Amino acid sequence: MLPYGRQSISDEDVEAVAAILRGDWLTTGPTVTAFETAVSELAGGHRAVSCTSGTAALHMAYAGLRIGPGDEVVTTPMTFVATASCAAIMGAEIVFADVEEDTALLDPAAVEAVVTDRTKVIAAVDYAGHAADYDTLQAIADRAGAKTLGDAAHSVGGFYKGRPVGDLADVTTMSFFPTKNLTTGEGGAVVAKDPAVAQRVHEFHFIGLVRDPARFQITDEGPWHQEVHEFGVNYRLTDVACALGLSQLKRLAGFTKRRSEITARYNEAFEPVDGVRTPAQRDYVDPAWHLYPVRILGGRRREIFEGLRAAGIGVQVNYIPVYWHPVFANAGYKRGMCPNAEQYYREEISLPMYPDLTDADVDRVIETLTNLVS
Repeated sequence: MLPYGRQSISDEDVEAVAAILRGDWLTTGPTVTAFETAVSELAGGHRAVSCTSGTAALHMAYAGLRIGPGDEVVTTPMTFVATASCAAIMGAEIVFADVEEDTALLDPAAVEAVVTDRTKVIAAVDYAGHAADYDTLQAIADRAGAKTLGDAAHSVGGFYKGRPVGDLADVTTMSFFPTKNLTTGEGGAVVAKDPAVAQRVHEFHFIGLVRDPARFQITDEGPWHQEVHEFGVNYRLTDVACALGLSQLKRLAGFTKRRSEITARYNEAFEPVDGVRTPAQRDYVDPAWHLYPVRILGGRRREIFEGLRAAGIGVQVNYIPVYWHPVFANAGYKRGMCPNAEQYYREEISLPMYPDLTDADVDRVIETLTNLVS
């Protein structure tokens, strides 16, 4: 079975991890610091805090923004559930706004229609690796007294109007899962423009520990002292994982280039094919394509999906609208509230997309899909 996504691990990646295993630090040590510095440089120079997953990053980001009961978080239904569920865990009310019909990105006009004086965060998702329209979303957030969050699980390495992902929203979350644009095994990061938010994110992911003597409330202990002012969790990434991440960052430009080549090859093949719709791209965005989301028209998505799987082509669907999940449906969210997202879901199939995919592999996918829809 040709997988729809896969990590790319080089001998240099293996040696980078092995070097850590032969050294003195396994968990939170100097390689974590080096990796966070490298992610910061990639993301416009803002502080980066690494963590154990993209989901952990979202939880940390909402905690750093002090999301809680009574707050509203406006977000897209066309995403993995964690974009919404991590805010819900903090007690926020989730408000879903529809997506643009062609890109499946959060539609600023739909956001404008639902923001209220309780809106605290507008959380966009860079679906498939294509950055959302952050300038417009930021203007809406600023008028509402809210913050923007960019879920960049798909888009690390991409650009919007010449600015890198990580420099687009007030807070950005990243995922380094094996199928993503680079990997630390499992892992993620939060990038925050406001240093105070970044510090809260750091402390939340570090069990809430405060180690700055100037902030201590207990002042008569010795040099070993540390204390907790707010509850946190242990979402710390390891030196082992960060060694892999540092090595992968050296390859990110090559990964991004190959993903663009695969996208162009798919686009050229499928644009003239009846019953198939290729992904849209704005001229001001330089995506870091994580997915290739082709749309199958005429109500044939399941038929074509099963045909591709039967032919040994590993495909996936990304994503069921978040509010269709029973945890949201049982809370009163109704189908039909975001028609563009629901129609996109009914048509979408993610074709194989990863840097080690060969041209012959791509041609096999093209031929199989073209034959199935003919």
